[in-house]
Amino acid sequence: MGDSKEAVAEAPPIGATARDGLSLLSQGETEEPSAQGSALFLGGNEVKSRAVVKYSSAPPRTAFARLEEKTDLKLPPANWLRESAKLGPAGTTILGNSKKSKPFSSFGMAYDFIDSVGNDVDVVSDSENIKKLLKIPYSKSHVSMAVHRIGRTLLLDELDIQELFMRSSQTGDWTWLKEFYQRLIDQKWQRKKKSKEHWYQKAILSKFLYYSINGDGAAQPVPSAAEQQESSSSDQTNDSDGASWPAPFEMPSSVSEDPSASSQGSEPLEPSYIVGHVASAPKEQNLTTLFNDGENSQGLKNDFVRNILWTFEDIHMLVGSNMPIFGGGRYPAVSLRLRDNNKPINVLTGIDYWLDNLICNVPELVMCFHVNGIVQKYEMIKTEEIPNLENSNFSTKVIKDIAQNILSFLKSNCTKEGHTYWLFKASGSDIVKLYDLTTLCEETEDKYQNPFTMPVAILLYKVACNMMMKKNQNKKHYGTVRTLLLNCVKLLDKSRHPQIIASANYMLSELFQLVEPKKEESSESPLNENSDESYSEEEEEMPDSDENGSYSTSSDPSDDNKAVAIIKSVGELSVPEKYKSIHQIRPSCAFPVCHDTEERCRLVLSYVLEGLKSVDSSIKKESDLPAADPNTPIPLKYEDESTRGGPEGLEKQMALFLDKMGSLQKGNYSSQSGMIPGSWQHKMKLQLILKSSKAYYVLSDAAMSLQKYGRALRYIKLALQSHDTYCCLCTNMLSEVLLFLSQYLTLCGDIQLMLAQNANNRAAHLEEFNYQTKEDQEILHSLHRESSCQGFAWATDLSTDLESQLSVSCKCYEAANEILQFNDLKSQNPEHYVQVLKRMGNIRNEIGVFYMNQAAALQSERAVSKSVSTAEQQLWKKSFSCFEKGIHNFESIDDATNAALLLCNTGRLMRICAQAHCGAAEDFKREFSPEEGLYYNKAVDYYLKALRSLGTRDIHPAVWDSVNWELSTTYFTMATLQQDYAPLSRKAQEQIEKEVSEAMMKSLKYCDVDSVSARQPLCQYRAATIHHRLASMYHSCLRNQVGDEHLRKQHRMLADLHYSKAVKLFQLLKDAPCELLRVQLERVAFAEFQMTSQNSNVGKLKTLSGALDIMVRTKHAFQLIRKELLEEFDQPKSEETPPAAESPPGLNREEVLKLLSIFESRLSFLLLQSVKLLSSTKKKTSNLEEDVVLKTNKQIYSQLLRATANKNASLLERIDLLLHLLEQLAHGAAGGAVQ
Repeated sequence: MGDSKEAVAEAPPIGATARDGLSLLSQGETEEPSAQGSALFLGGNEVKSRAVVKYSSAPPRTAFARLEEKTDLKLPPANWLRESAKLGPAGTTILGNSKKSKPFSSFGMAYDFIDSVGNDVDVVSDSENIKKLLKIPYSKSHVSMAVHRIGRTLLLDELDIQELFMRSSQTGDWTWLKEFYQRLIDQKWQRKKKSKEHWYQKAILSKFLYYSINGDGAAQPVPSAAEQQESSSSDQTNDSDGASWPAPFEMPSSVSEDPSASSQGSEPLEPSYIVGHVASAPKEQNLTTLFNDGENSQGLKNDFVRNILWTFEDIHMLVGSNMPIFGGGRYPAVSLRLRDNNKPINVLTGIDYWLDNLICNVPELVMCFHVNGIVQKYEMIKTEEIPNLENSNFSTKVIKDIAQNILSFLKSNCTKEGHTYWLFKASGSDIVKLYDLTTLCEETEDKYQNPFTMPVAILLYKVACNMMMKKNQNKKHYGTVRTLLLNCVKLLDKSRHPQIIASANYMLSELFQLVEPKKEESSESPLNENSDESYSEEEEEMPDSDENGSYSTSSDPSDDNKAVAIIKSVGELSVPEKYKSIHQIRPSCAFPVCHDTEERCRLVLSYVLEGLKSVDSSIKKESDLPAADPNTPIPLKYEDESTRGGPEGLEKQMALFLDKMGSLQKGNYSSQSGMIPGSWQHKMKLQLILKSSKAYYVLSDAAMSLQKYGRALRYIKLALQSHDTYCCLCTNMLSEVLLFLSQYLTLCGDIQLMLAQNANNRAAHLEEFNYQTKEDQEILHSLHRESSCQGFAWATDLSTDLESQLSVSCKCYEAANEILQFNDLKSQNPEHYVQVLKRMGNIRNEIGVFYMNQAAALQSERAVSKSVSTAEQQLWKKSFSCFEKGIHNFESIDDATNAALLLCNTGRLMRICAQAHCGAAEDFKREFSPEEGLYYNKAVDYYLKALRSLGTRDIHPAVWDSVNWELSTTYFTMATLQQDYAPLSRKAQEQIEKEVSEAMMKSLKYCDVDSVSARQPLCQYRAATIHHRLASMYHSCLRNQVGDEHLRKQHRMLADLHYSKAVKLFQLLKDAPCELLRVQLERVAFAEFQMTSQNSNVGKLKTLSGALDIMVRTKHAFQLIRKELLEEFDQPKSEETPPAAESPPGLNREEVLKLLSIFESRLSFLLLQSVKLLSSTKKKTSNLEEDVVLKTNKQIYSQLLRATANKNASLLERIDLLLHLLEQLAHGAAGGAVQ
């Protein structure tokens, strides 16, 4: 057995090399030579021809034996009809047995060279059919061919009408075509028998070829089948040939049920498109799962000796040839012909020989002439000389024109993919007609009567599969693939071919990439690209050119309606570019552009649903299934007793879920419909369900981004129900599928969190959640055939309780995290793992804050009660636990910023605990308790941890500033409480003062007054308040202290320092005039206190002067108060402009009046003391400066007395007067100094 595969560069001898074993050149890309083939120059007309052998089963080429003259060919040679090693496995076929072309021969080639179909090749056919077409203008014989379009490729097969009608009379098939033929074409049709001359010539040729082999005597008898075939009568031939037609649509058993189709343990995620895993099978087995043995032997395999890729001018053809080729001439390869010397070679024979040699790239023809079977002579002719032989002159350019015209005619008119077209020319007629048999067939009762339907559908399917398998280039062919598959599905009967239809629908769904919803916008999406080499089943037929007009001389006008196109005269085919196609050879077809994600996903789900229906319809145990009407909505809301208990019930659900996930790792399988694991139904349903879950996930993600949270929850529920069914059917869970589940649960957690945060729009969300499309119901019905879909009910319920929603969200994230622990998924998907932990930290923070706020609300309700309730303590514990877990989540992924925020929240929780332990406000004996101190110190610890977590301000300035502010507030609150409610029963006054001072200074340390920010005024106010409080404390100490003079001096200095700092900071603020006034008044009181301890008048005068100077400086505070009062008066007039949200609250009039009264009395007192002291010193010494001051002070004092006596003066008038007096006082002091 010596089959060979060849790749020719400059057309070397065909079959020159032989290799052991059957060899198919699988795809043919690698053997495309750069400068290959032969260009023949004939009589000045150049015709380009190139041939590449894609496959050959011929034996090594041997030289032909030149027969002696007078050899009688009527006598059989010794080796006649014997098989020898030299002949190879093909036996007599190689030697010119003109065995009839099988009706599906082009399909056999197309299956073997699937890469060429639809793209590179224009025509696939037997060489005999090509020759018959190119000889149409020269020949009177009839032409009958079936034409099919697959992409840009046309498949041509002989359609033996006589054979068909013989079969029709026996089986009843094709009766519609027989009636049509008899009605329109040949009313008196009858079977034509071949003449004795035909069989005589055939026998002579066979014997001549056997004589021409240098055979030895050790030949074996040829099997009887071949012998019968050679010597059979016409009736026997009819019978044998009749078997070559498959009965229309016999359902192959291997398609409907094939439990042994695969023994793989795990379900591959890579799309397994080819039905029955043909993709991984050797080429010879490609059809075994699609056709039964009877069909497999009926012409659906490639049984040509050689398959050749022949390029004739610009036409690319995949041709099958059985021509015998020998060695022994002047060239490495020759073709051998037997001619009757009495009959001259005619044009038809010349074209026949010339085309055979071109197709097979044979450079020389050897002709043996005989008379009545007696050999006369041999003649050798070069291939390029054949067109110039005597009596057989023909123009190669005309042949080229004929080829181009016929191809253009067919391409222009055979536009519908999947349709069977019939090219017909009656014997002796000049008219060529093209009919659409599919359309004619559909007018009959059974549209599946066309036996070409199944092979065409399979070929469409296989071409689509092949394109999908090419990962590197399939995106540009998506339009083509989609059209191929849609046409394939259109051809097939759903009830008879569920496997192919399910697989085709799954492939259609795979054309839409849904794996990365987040990155779709940035990635190169095939969905918006047009395919350059695609075509559309919706493509309308363009009007044909005038040359293709109807044949108008027909006696039956209905003839015009039935033919798709007509060539009025075969002579037209010889006119250059007469039938130049007005259609594009590669018509464009855009892949459907989906304008949004929902549209794309809906399209995918429609294909998934069709696929699921096909799978479900093929499972026979329908009676065992739970009854369910696909038109009845399946309620989406499930309640289980374990879910009613809120978070506690969730714990049980989670435990059950994780136990289930663990068992999946061991390969538990539970299908309610009784599908057999490993069957095609099982595999296909798994793929379809997984696809549906991905589509619903993408839909949910899209709805989430549109803030349609109810819709998002509905979609993620469907995604998880799909996944639950997948888990029930799966025998071995793959890591990638587990990752999908983790992503689904993460998104579900996000949705539940958003629903919790958008509770005010709950009614709209509920309405969206409960809505359901018919498509979703039907998909859910298919899912319910396999499982209850309850595995994730705990995660997808729409609760009205905030705590429950937050708990469900948290459990979703926890489940997603648990899944990542399986199969070491977290290390394989670090990004997703980090995202899950971030979300876990975030939801735990949300729940912690929720419990903390509840505790604070309870605390505010129990204003009178002193003891802390158990409910509060429980809420603290829950809140603290959540914060602690959240901090651990963030720390495990080195997220310092978020960890700091949670530590900050924990500090806030500690402060709430501290506030809860304070005594009742009414209790005047209230003291700062040890519990308060403990919790405030814990709060400080957490804030300091937060700062340590951040490290430096650069990491996140906003968080850093926030933590600093909270820390400063904690110290300030603690100091204030200790100062206001001094724990004197437990500590000495000095110790308390020391602790207050330390806490205040720490608060100042973390209070940033210099950085410009939105918080700067708050910081300045805080710092000013701290300095004021410290100054007041030291002032108080000074008043109450007796004894240690050094300590008194120190306190005096500190009080003075803090007062001055407080004044400076309050002066920077525009909205704190009362605080500024109060501090200044306290400074005056401090000066008065100092004055009481002074003995000399000079010292007292100096102190008084300082005090009055402080009074003068309060002018700034009064100006601010006056400005605010004026704004208040103006505001009612301009009601149109509402007060700005950030404007400070209005003045506290009571406080202003109180401070004003104090100010007036203190100013009056200081002025009186000043007048007294200056008057007493004037008697002793005369000083002009003091006289001016005395005079001024007297005037101001008298004005002030009169003003205070007037009780009817308004606040604004009193302030105006004070400002006037302070102005005088300032000028008086200055004037006195100048003089």
